[in-house]
Amino acid sequence: MASIGKIARRTFLVGAAAIAGGVAVGYYYYRKPYPNPLDNELAEGETTFNPFVKIAADNTITVIAPRAEMGQGVATSLAALVAEELDVPLEAVTVEHGPASWAYFNSAMFAEGGPFAFYDEGMVAELARDAMGGLGKILGLQGTGGSSSIRDGFDRMREAGAAARAMLVAAAAARLDVPIAELATRDATIHHLPSGRSVTYGDVAAAAATMDVPASVALKDRKDWKILGRAQKRIDMLAKVTGAPIFGIDVDLPDMLYGTVRMSPRFGAKPIRFDLSKAEKMPGVVKVVPIDTTYGAGFGVVAANTWAAFRAAEAIDVEWGPSGYPADSAAIASALRTALDGGAGSALRDDGDVDTAFADAPRERIVEADYEVPYLAHACMEPMNATARLKDGVLELWSPNQMPTITRQLCAGLAGVDQEKVKVHTTYMGGGFGRRGEMDFSMYATLLALETDGRPVKVTWTREEDIRHDVYRPAAAGRFRARLGEDGMPAAVDMRIAAPSIVASVLKRTFPSLSPVGPDKTISEGAHDQPYSIPNYRVSAIPVDISVPVGFWRSVGNSYNGFFHECFLDEIAAAAKVDPVAMRRRLMADYPAAVKVVDKVAEMARWGEAVAPGRARGFAFTLSFGAWVGEIVQVADTPSGIRMEKMWIAADVGTAIDPGIIEAQLISGAVYGLSAALGQEITFADGIVEQSNFHDYDALRIPQCPEFEIAILENFHRMGGAGEIATPPAPAALANAVFALTGRRVRRLPLAGDFAFA
Repeated sequence: MASIGKIARRTFLVGAAAIAGGVAVGYYYYRKPYPNPLDNELAEGETTFNPFVKIAADNTITVIAPRAEMGQGVATSLAALVAEELDVPLEAVTVEHGPASWAYFNSAMFAEGGPFAFYDEGMVAELARDAMGGLGKILGLQGTGGSSSIRDGFDRMREAGAAARAMLVAAAAARLDVPIAELATRDATIHHLPSGRSVTYGDVAAAAATMDVPASVALKDRKDWKILGRAQKRIDMLAKVTGAPIFGIDVDLPDMLYGTVRMSPRFGAKPIRFDLSKAEKMPGVVKVVPIDTTYGAGFGVVAANTWAAFRAAEAIDVEWGPSGYPADSAAIASALRTALDGGAGSALRDDGDVDTAFADAPRERIVEADYEVPYLAHACMEPMNATARLKDGVLELWSPNQMPTITRQLCAGLAGVDQEKVKVHTTYMGGGFGRRGEMDFSMYATLLALETDGRPVKVTWTREEDIRHDVYRPAAAGRFRARLGEDGMPAAVDMRIAAPSIVASVLKRTFPSLSPVGPDKTISEGAHDQPYSIPNYRVSAIPVDISVPVGFWRSVGNSYNGFFHECFLDEIAAAAKVDPVAMRRRLMADYPAAVKVVDKVAEMARWGEAVAPGRARGFAFTLSFGAWVGEIVQVADTPSGIRMEKMWIAADVGTAIDPGIIEAQLISGAVYGLSAALGQEITFADGIVEQSNFHDYDALRIPQCPEFEIAILENFHRMGGAGEIATPPAPAALANAVFALTGRRVRRLPLAGDFAFA
């Protein structure tokens, strides 16, 4: 890695003003716990011990899992952390998301927000992690993202369960008049072994809640775990397979109205002429209102039913203004290439002396390549929606969102009420992938609720509105050079990556008064932070100002840099005539966790053994969100096109809380990445997104999916995430397999533009 001096000069003070100022001013608040938000929401007979545990007199135990459940199993895993230390079976607890509250801040999502690689545990990197993690608490940001939920909750949720158990045991000791040491817990019951007497948690819950919270608690040793480390039944599965109304789009309230939106198809443009009369006269229409927010301008329709709202939105006669960005995909690609030609960037990795290493390089030892990827939509199966009611000065939101506290804050401002007068009900989500971390769907519902005289209004987007008004994964371009050494290994690598800044785009629409500080690491993550030791190694991030809204898409910048970085390494191996897996083993020798992952996936796939004629394999590796992931894809040449036959995945997550859920997420993440690699892209014409629905923006279908074989490793000493980690290597593994099969190197996604797939 680069020297401390280089890091300090270029990136250590990312967000320095916010971090240093916040910690200095807010140190008292950092040390002081937030109030328990459950205190004011208890049902009759319920008692709360901390923001994560409620116990009722009838022995009903409720665990608050304050991260969004969007199919990744987080509600089950977070509840398991509490249940393990509370000494109750997982099936004995009820799980709720809980209210929007600063008490549910996410420190882990911030801690890795600096430009440091996960394996960098030097003094500067650790100081930055501590500062960024502290900022997460000071800001009180409750959010789900960055594959951080279990990492953030691993200690906090277990401590919550252990503290509640200690208080319950102390109350039982007082009730039974026996020493605490003579008591044991099992299945929500406290047993006095010498006398055979027992009390349930519910019997003593009220008394226990009055006792002092223990200053510290002893957590179980891993060898004593009964729940953690084993696959568990998903707590949400029954509701999902029986079609229970658990999603935002299922909300049904008395006296409810329905709505939709029609926003400008050119981002940032406003209507220059419109006529609402036809829409307003349509059957079932209650009102049509203009909308103008930081997310865009357009119209909202309130109606007696959703279909009437959809039809009225289509009937609005409107002429939209021009876009403020390049009008078509060719012009956008040109802007990215121009940035690569001369745009100033930030070197987020700069080891050795790259310029000198290339200065005298013979032409035959230079490998060069340019890569490109398009914008991508999230395409959640459940379209954007939210329900809002403003009545008696209180705003209630039923919103499938990933950021409850920011949702509360921004919607309070729109409604003109204090945040304390906003109640956010976070529902289950039919997919999130970062899209539901945005505020637009909740804000639009709030604005329409201002027009409904206290009646709730459920605002549902059409699929077309959803696809054409996303906050997209950025389009990006990369320019790569390598100098091969005498041994065929890369002696120098220079990587320039150009993309719009996600951080700048997010701030512009959520907190426009704030400006980003320092370089945006998301532009080059997945390239500058990989565990390869190359003597001269420079990775530069070049922000490109294209005002198409971009946001956090599953695995963020890793999603395209995994493709760029790993395909280019494959090109280096091909040029040097060395095995691509063997080359990576040598480059990763300083990082044992990485080597073990590569060895495991190679062993699973029997890499190095000859494959049948008409078949080939490709390999890729990415370290992202604290997890080390290697993937191999096998493809076959068939009469109907290239067929993905099998995919092997090995992932080191440090500590596997629920191997079943992790395996499901590895497959899910890989399918998400393969879908993007194969055929997905968002293109523009006349400033407008051309795709509109699943007919022209589709995911892999079941017959196209390969067979999967998964290995979960626990070698590294720090925990990694699971929800996003299999996405980044998937496109590269597939592209490298296609090259091995056809001899053609394609440097732009999607691959279906150049190859036919079965």
